Amino acid sequence: MTFRRGARLNPGQVRDLRGGGALALGGGLGGVILLVVVMLLGGDPSQIPSELLNGTTVGTGQGSDLEQECKTGEDANQREDCRIVGFVNAVQDYWSEELGGGYRLAPTTFYTGSVSTGCGQATSAVGPFYCPEDANVYIDLGFFDELKSRFGAEGGPLAEAYVIAHEYGHHIQDLTGQLGGGSTGTGAKSQSVRIELQADCYAGVWANHAEEQYLEPITTTQIGQAIDAAQAVGDDRIQKETQGHVNPEQWTHGSSAQRQEWFRRGWQTGDPNQCDTFGAEL
Repeated sequence: MTFRRGARLNPGQVRDLRGGGALALGGGLGGVILLVVVMLLGGDPSQIPSELLNGTTVGTGQGSDLEQECKTGEDANQREDCRIVGFVNAVQDYWSEELGGGYRLAPTTFYTGSVSTGCGQATSAVGPFYCPEDANVYIDLGFFDELKSRFGAEGGPLAEAYVIAHEYGHHIQDLTGQLGGGSTGTGAKSQSVRIELQADCYAGVWANHAEEQYLEPITTTQIGQAIDAAQAVGDDRIQKETQGHVNPEQWTHGSSAQRQEWFRRGWQTGDPNQCDTFGAEL
């Protein structure tokens, strides 16, 4: 996938808190692995036990100057951080047009190691997440390496775009009242799983429209990158690899097959009205 060379990026939609050295907090890696497994793609950092925040590093928040470095689609084709800026812009432009006055811009925050959010203190161990308390998407860009090295995803630009579009799917749910409140439970048919699968479907809907402003035509191979990423982060696959067995009663995000299915549904229809996971038979 490539951005159109003349596409204009808007780095103002991204807050960069990366870099500038790090402070070690001590502890072991086991908690970090657990958190990635539990919180991947949509976790709530306020629910993390404080003892599991050990073994992380905290960036000082002295990030790069995205305003100077990420201006055009050509920049997005050359730099990962500029590419993510481009995806943020493209996703928000689509939903701004789709929802009209009902859409409110939500910034994405780049950070390294640890970040303070409206949902509490979080570390990169939680993976990318959306915080409804401050309407921000948070991501340590090192997650994309983890997606390939730890979870076995193929990777690629559209896999990255899927992650960003999924988190903005949660923003859409927040704006439309679908996130709800209180406990969403666990299990193959739980509210939690339905919320995550709908965000996957919304990501597919965006992908269907992604060529309209920013991107060159998307190929079948590139769509395969997104579908592969959805498979890699299915609850059953993660459980199998980390526990050696599958327990659907503990699912929070859906199986690999479900996540692929709902992304495909959004991609094939391009219609957010087809993303009603709450009324579907899972």
